[in-house]
Amino acid sequence: MTVKAMLMDPTLIVCVIQAPFDDMAVTEESKHWKVLPKHSGLASGSEWTLPPNASQLHPHVNIGVESPKIAMSTGNFIHLAPLARLSTHTRFLFTLRSDIGVYHSLLLFRLSNIGDASQSLYVMESACPHLGADLSHAEIEECGMDIVAVCPWHRYDFNLKSGVSETGLKACTYAVDVREGKDTSDEVWVETPENGENWELVELRPVSEDFADPPSLPKLEDLTISAVDENPIQEPVIPLENKPNTLIEWAVLILNTADPDLKVQRTRHAVNLFRTGNLKSVGRGASAPTPPDVPPRHTGLKTVDPRKVGKRGKAGSLKNRVAMLHALANIEQWAWDIIARFGPSNPDLPLQFFSDFTKVALDESKHFSLLSARLVSLSSFYGSHPIHAALWESATATSDSLAARLAIIHLVHEARGLDVNPNTIAKFRAAGDTESVEVLEVIHLDEITHVTAGHRWFTWVCEKEGCQPVPRFREQVRLHFGGNVKGPFNEGDRRKAGLTPEFYEDLRGEAWDGRGEE
Repeated sequence: MTVKAMLMDPTLIVCVIQAPFDDMAVTEESKHWKVLPKHSGLASGSEWTLPPNASQLHPHVNIGVESPKIAMSTGNFIHLAPLARLSTHTRFLFTLRSDIGVYHSLLLFRLSNIGDASQSLYVMESACPHLGADLSHAEIEECGMDIVAVCPWHRYDFNLKSGVSETGLKACTYAVDVREGKDTSDEVWVETPENGENWELVELRPVSEDFADPPSLPKLEDLTISAVDENPIQEPVIPLENKPNTLIEWAVLILNTADPDLKVQRTRHAVNLFRTGNLKSVGRGASAPTPPDVPPRHTGLKTVDPRKVGKRGKAGSLKNRVAMLHALANIEQWAWDIIARFGPSNPDLPLQFFSDFTKVALDESKHFSLLSARLVSLSSFYGSHPIHAALWESATATSDSLAARLAIIHLVHEARGLDVNPNTIAKFRAAGDTESVEVLEVIHLDEITHVTAGHRWFTWVCEKEGCQPVPRFREQVRLHFGGNVKGPFNEGDRRKAGLTPEFYEDLRGEAWDGRGEE
């Protein structure tokens, strides 16, 4: 068997792939197969024939298994997507990760009033170079012969092509190339950042339905979501007294909101305020409010000991499917808690951290809405089954350490979801419940990006502390998690999120034995 090299991560792993990558080379040393970058001095595109026992030479040599379908960069451009996929919205957020774990979040703007596709696409960094504000909801304006993006926070304008601002600042912009694909379809390629090599695409999603083209109907907020009673929400989305003025004030308000439907509405409102520049402060000063130790639950919800929750079956019956969807709808509020709890104590956290986790919070509210609506369509409702708060114990146990919180909540619990979701989806598909399958597939793809956010900011913490992510992660699990980190593992989706096997294989937590195991 002949292979060409492909860099999977900083730990040097070989995978069997279908297409060559000219910037990599592979070698054998001490009966190990390793991937080395081109600057190692070896010939570009080197090939090696694997012996019959190659799978025993190194535990991560995959024989006959196609590698995860992650777009990898060639030269200084990376394949983004077919042009047709970018026709649904006028703005897309995408994230790249280099071979040493450097992340870059970028925005693609599609100006639909320009006929030539290659001239209608612009890519710019997602954070304003002034103070790091999110540019995803920037206004697009014509300025003479130029087209500029105007930051919603302080009205700084940036030329979409050059990145130059009249203020003297400059945003990083990246060239876009539309190339003919193998099946004659147009494919979009984007120039890669200079501060890294072997970039891979780890996330690509529309910014929001605000930029759907044409506008999508029905909107998510129009979904019927029955919660725990038939009474309409009496409390307004914006409180009549003590109106929140900062992101952290909104986070604490949402955490203290017991009604799940009101919590969803407040999340949408707060995130929109933050993105559009109508909430100009994170608010992490000394006067920042304190989040609750345990968020309140609606009085109509019945909470039980997690050990008394019965098994949910195999989704073969309607009763089992409803129970499984209800359990998934019992969302935790980790995103708002990590913002409110760790924002004030970590003043050097960049605004991108808050942009990432407000996106996670918005996703969680979307998931609840989709699942609640699906329960209604199955003649049930959220609150029809008892719930438990077992996973919140891990949030409580990691309330004094950002590194621990990211490791346990996002890289253990949420990563476990990546393992079990495909099996859950398969059960619903086997039952012929295609509507639930569509909902669960949306949730699964979003959750890959949530684990990616956890990995991104865990590596940021490690860089700040001057330590390596893998041993630091394993240390946090031993200290703050009880029991084994269970398999089987969805290595492909974990890999997309940045988690390679050395993070989680043969790992056991030594605290509170049994806690956290599902």
